[in-house]
Amino acid sequence: MTFSSNAFHFIFVLTAACNAVTSATDPATATVDLGTAGDFAILTKTGITTVPNSVITGDIGVSPISAASMTGFSFTEDSSGDFSMSTQVDGRAYASDFETPIPAKMTTAVSDMETAYTDAAGRANADAARINFGAGILGGDFGGPATGKQLTTGIYTFDKDVLITDPITFKGSATDIFIIQIAGNLVQDANVVLLGGAKAENIFWQVAGYVDVATGAHLEGVLLVKTKAVFKTGSSLNGRVLAQTECTLDQVTIVEPPVVVD
Repeated sequence: MTFSSNAFHFIFVLTAACNAVTSATDPATATVDLGTAGDFAILTKTGITTVPNSVITGDIGVSPISAASMTGFSFTEDSSGDFSMSTQVDGRAYASDFETPIPAKMTTAVSDMETAYTDAAGRANADAARINFGAGILGGDFGGPATGKQLTTGIYTFDKDVLITDPITFKGSATDIFIIQIAGNLVQDANVVLLGGAKAENIFWQVAGYVDVATGAHLEGVLLVKTKAVFKTGSSLNGRVLAQTECTLDQVTIVEPPVVVD
């Protein structure tokens, strides 16, 4: 049997298209769907505390605990009873004890947060080189800024605490997804940097323990935290804090990124 050049061209294009579809729909590297939790810069179940003045761009919220668990903000409640406002928040604050339909909104958002955490934690990592990368100590040869050392798209899995002792760099395109699965805590002492078009909204930190961001340190990405997130004096985040206990801030800057939809 013989094929014309046109037939070979068709087969080549069809094969390339199929490969592209497979890559785009690979469940391991697809984005983590935040659902309505993606409406918040900070969402927690047991409280949000700030030492003024923090600067938060985006909405914040708590549930099932009440609005009284958000402290340090000097809130003014809107006349509708649906939300509160603070000079520290460029957005709105919501809680489970606000007027209907806000309680249902908050219940759904927390459920979506928990679903996103489970999704990120359940992604399979078939790359042995990205399991306990750097023995959990990131920076330098393990994620450092030097060419060939940066973190690239895919899943990184740790069965221990992760310590960011020196600056690390995520390098990738605007559509590359990064998922960091951490069975312990995330302790950050140095900055996180993006390179090559990589975006904060495509970086997901799934942390079974707590997150501790050091004084003055800068972090990038969406935090899906099983327990608490602590941001020390002057630290900052380009991303979201979705924590299943509390979030504490000390003169912190947090800017939410866009919501990613597959």
